[in-house]
Amino acid sequence: MVTQRRLLISALIALPFALALACDKVPLLAPTGTVITLLPVTTSVSLNSEVDIIATVIENGTTASTGGGTNITPTNRTGAGTPVQNGTVITFTTTLGRIEPSEARTHNGQVTVKLITSGASGTANITAFSGGASASIPLQVGTAAVGRIIVTTNPQTLVSSGGTATVIAAVTDTGGSAIGGVPVTFSTDKGSVTPSTAITDVNGVATATLTTNGTAKVTATAGTQSNTATVTVNARTLASFAAAPTSTSAGVPVAFTVTPATGVNLSNVRVDFGDGSSGSTGPISAATTLPHAYGGSGFFTATATPTDAPSDALSTVVIVGSLPVTLTVAPSPATVNGATTITVGGIPAGTPIDHFVFTFSSTDGGPATITQAAPQLTRIFTARGAHVVRVDVFGVGSSSPIGTATTTFDVQ
Repeated sequence: MVTQRRLLISALIALPFALALACDKVPLLAPTGTVITLLPVTTSVSLNSEVDIIATVIENGTTASTGGGTNITPTNRTGAGTPVQNGTVITFTTTLGRIEPSEARTHNGQVTVKLITSGASGTANITAFSGGASASIPLQVGTAAVGRIIVTTNPQTLVSSGGTATVIAAVTDTGGSAIGGVPVTFSTDKGSVTPSTAITDVNGVATATLTTNGTAKVTATAGTQSNTATVTVNARTLASFAAAPTSTSAGVPVAFTVTPATGVNLSNVRVDFGDGSSGSTGPISAATTLPHAYGGSGFFTATATPTDAPSDALSTVVIVGSLPVTLTVAPSPATVNGATTITVGGIPAGTPIDHFVFTFSSTDGGPATITQAAPQLTRIFTARGAHVVRVDVFGVGSSSPIGTATTTFDVQ
């Protein structure tokens, strides 16, 4: 009998502890009239990223719409709005990505979890519930969050031959926050863009390279949003550069004509004649001609380069042969102790000649070499026989002959 009484007393003593232990294993849920409010730090989320979701859990609170979400279970009860008991379990679900942790216990009426996204775009409908209270909020993920895309290029203008420009696409949500991890596709109506698809970085920026030889419009698209930018290729500053004639003899002037594009004013055009010499036009707005005579034979490439746009240089080729010089002796035959006139011919009119060098086969009648500016000289021969004379013609600025002729004549 005593033993039974002791067992009963022990059982009565242990009962409160058993009940407490059992209660501790039952989740503490929000009481009736609780209001849950979800507070995301942003309404849009990048792909392959994470964002904090804060849930406030208030007893006898009032409904609210915060951060784009709407409470599913509102209450009309008003009161002090005190936080629920610490340790109240809040469960979370999402239709896109995952929530970590999926369950959290309140502290001072609040819990914080994370929405972790993957590579899928769309709307993540996040729901938090406890007891009879629940709330939901939509978050746009990836391309679904794109509210605006701004496209710029660097540079905005290319030289007349074209080139490359960096295309910059900045992607934001409707609130202006950058969205990272979003694929942006690029296209153009002129040239090419590489890569055709790029992923935005943490600053919401994706870049590509445009290559074009003409004015091009570049389009960048992310989600349902797109925008364009234009890269301008300047018109050529020179319409033409020509030589006349393109085939000539050494020492004969060639007219080089530089013609600017219509409506273009140039501060200067430098012409390199291809033989080590050059000239400049100075300021021009219309066709301008520079004359130049080559001092020797050969193929010469002349180049006209605008000072304002060096990449717009144009070239032309001039073929130059030796001057077709001739020599005549009068009278023929020449007479001893008589005046003999030697004349240089075959030189086109206007050819800038500097001097002539006459070389004789003998010193009979004078020096072996005579240099003079005139193409004609008179000489008296004192001995009969055959004589040889050669003439070398030097153009202005030339260090070697631009033409040579030799003749043999008799003195009787």
